[in-house]
Amino acid sequence: LADERGLGGELTLSEDARAHLVRLAGGDARRALTALEAAADAASATEAKAIDLAIVESTVDKAAVRYDRDGDQHYDVISAFIKSIRGSDVDAALHYLARMIEAGEDPRFLARRLVVHASEDIGMADPTALQAAVAASHAVQFIGMPEGRLALAQATIHLATAPKSNAVITGIDAALSDVRAGLAGTVPPHLRDGHYAGAKKLGNAQGYRYPHNVPEGVLAQQYPPDELVGRDYYEPTQRGAERTLAERVPKLRRTIRGEK
Repeated sequence: LADERGLGGELTLSEDARAHLVRLAGGDARRALTALEAAADAASATEAKAIDLAIVESTVDKAAVRYDRDGDQHYDVISAFIKSIRGSDVDAALHYLARMIEAGEDPRFLARRLVVHASEDIGMADPTALQAAVAASHAVQFIGMPEGRLALAQATIHLATAPKSNAVITGIDAALSDVRAGLAGTVPPHLRDGHYAGAKKLGNAQGYRYPHNVPEGVLAQQYPPDELVGRDYYEPTQRGAERTLAERVPKLRRTIRGEK
């Protein structure tokens, strides 16, 4: 408080505020100094001459997140942020976003999490969610902060209020699981590249049927390796825009597999 390298005596600290800082720090000097710095910033912003208990209490969340940006609280808050979006609680999501912004979290990190979440928990239930998240990421890099908070907030609201589906992540993870288990047979000959010399002699691209040559644009033809014929990975939900895919995908599979 009095040291010229610190506040230089410009502010005083009430006894109850001091006691609260001690409890907050839990014996960690860095935590105490960070909380004190946040309280001092808040006091200076209101031209107060003293840091009282109310000021310290109002800056606890900010100080905690600023101090622990690489620790448990950092991960707790980002986890709560993502789970609030997943749970469609737009107000809680905005609260956690505000806490991280106020704590000085890297906005690019927040934007990356929104992009991941758009595919992981919304996916094809609202394909525009990914576009919104990517646009927010670009906006943050283009205009910076504090204005970038608007793009982050808009994307957060979009994602939190969008219909939810995890069919994208379950689909790709199921496919990866099969590949890692060794289910990666040879590509069917008619799908292989036929543009190089000698390809025809190997039977490559022979018998390939061009879908655009039929009115429906879809025809019976084997696409996966023999070991994976009939394997379904993408299972669309009945939510949002994915509802139409839940009707279309089974029809596509029946046509492609030559089933009636």
